[in-house]
Amino acid sequence: MQAFEYATPTKKEQIAVLLGDDGSVLAGGTDLLALIKDDIVTPKRLVNIKQIDGLRGVSYQPNSGLRIGALTTVAELSDNATVRQNYLVLTESAIEAASPQIRNLATIGGSMGLLAMKDGKSLVRAGDNRYAAILGNDGSALFVSPSTIAPVLIVLGAKIRLYSAKASGSGMRELALEKFFVIPTQEGQREHDLQPDEIVAEIIVPPPSKNLKAASYEVRQRASFDWPLAHAAVALEMDGNTVKSARVVLGQVAPVPWVSEEAAAALVGKPVNNDTAMAAANAAVAKAKPLSRNKYKLTLTKAAVKRAVLNAAAGHAGSVS
Repeated sequence: MQAFEYATPTKKEQIAVLLGDDGSVLAGGTDLLALIKDDIVTPKRLVNIKQIDGLRGVSYQPNSGLRIGALTTVAELSDNATVRQNYLVLTESAIEAASPQIRNLATIGGSMGLLAMKDGKSLVRAGDNRYAAILGNDGSALFVSPSTIAPVLIVLGAKIRLYSAKASGSGMRELALEKFFVIPTQEGQREHDLQPDEIVAEIIVPPPSKNLKAASYEVRQRASFDWPLAHAAVALEMDGNTVKSARVVLGQVAPVPWVSEEAAAALVGKPVNNDTAMAAANAAVAKAKPLSRNKYKLTLTKAAVKRAVLNAAAGHAGSVS
C-alpha cells in the first residue's frame, strides 16, 4: 500500500480543500480500502467524512418524501421502520445488498459510488467475459454496475444531491439518480457524474402514491449472499387492474443501472399477467448484445423482469433465487 495523508474534517465546507485533486473520500471504507490495498486507487490523501453529522440520518415527510443522508449505513436503512412502512422494496433491497457485517459499515453514499473497473480495461470481448455487460456495451466499457440498491432507488424516482463548497448558493447540485451513472467512453473517465471537489450528500425519494406497487428480483448463483448475475427492479402505477405507468430498471447487465423504456412500454395500458410480464421480459433484452460467453444472461434477465413484474402486482416487494 502506498503512503497517504489522512484528514478528518468536522464541517462539510472543509472537504473540497482537503480533497484537492488527488484525495479520496473515506466513509464506510468497505470498497475503498480494498481498492487501495490492491493499488487500484492510490490517493495522496484520505478524507474521513464520518464526523460530519449533517450527512447522516433518515427522515420522512408525507409531502416531500424520504431523505437519506450519504453516511447512513445500509443497516440503518434496512432497520428503519418508516422506510419499511412506506418503501418496503427499498428495505428488502438493503437487506439483500450485503452480509450483516458489511451492512453495518457500508454507507448509502458509498453504495452509489461503487467502482467496477479501472480505466475501462477490466473486461475484454474475447476470453472470460461471463459476467460482462449485455446492454450498453458498444464501447470499451464492458463491466457491470455493481450496486443492487441503486436500481431500486431509480425505479422509485430518486434524486441525488451532490455537495461542493466551491459551488454557488447552497453548494448542492441535484440530478435524477439515473443521470449520476455514466458509461465511460475513454480511458480514465469516471463512472459517475461527480466532480473532483464534490461528495454525495443525500438521496431524496419522492413520496409513494397509494396505487404504486414495486418489487425487485435478483438471480444469483447461490441463495446466500452473492453478487447477482441479473437484477430487475419494477414500479407499477396501477389504475385498478391496469398498469397506468411503469418503470423497469435492470442491474448487473450494463455499465450503469439500465432504465428499460422498452420493458415499461410493454406493460402500460395492460393488466398484469404471465403474458404481459413475459412481453416486458422479452422487450427488456430485445437490444441486448451478449458476448461470447454470457448469452446465459439473456435468460436470467428475462426471468428477473418477469418475476419482478408479477411480484410487484401481487404485493411481494423482493425476492432472490
